[in-house]
Amino acid sequence: MTTVYTGVPARGWRARSRALVPPLAVVAGAGVCCAAVWLADPTTPGGPSPVCPTKLLFGIDCPGCGGLRMAYSLLHGDIPAALHYNAVSLVVVLLFVWSTAAWTAGRLRGRAVSSWLHWRRTPLVFAVVFALWFVVRNLPFAPFTGLFV
Repeated sequence: MTTVYTGVPARGWRARSRALVPPLAVVAGAGVCCAAVWLADPTTPGGPSPVCPTKLLFGIDCPGCGGLRMAYSLLHGDIPAALHYNAVSLVVVLLFVWSTAAWTAGRLRGRAVSSWLHWRRTPLVFAVVFALWFVVRNLPFAPFTGLFV
């Protein structure tokens, strides 16, 4: 197995191609997922998109509830609807784009490029944000009832 971050930038088309294969595979996978969400149209009730098990079993919104509808709205350029369906998931999508770009640049440069994934408190911040989001979006009084999806 070869080391990805050798300290030497990828020079030549072969080295660059080899460096770009994993990021392009991730982007292709994300593209397939986006196509599936686009075709399934999760905003239509009774469609082929699955119902959230937490919502189905317990009647409450989990931190990911509305994520498919958020992705569908984002794919159609409807940012306000995407924020309504799941604001935290929209931020996670933006962080995913940032980390994928940093990973790709690092593979081409031959050294790691710092991103939010390298921050010391990232796991703690993620845990706190998701826990707060889970609680806040299920509070049964205004203005929090506007977060129900």
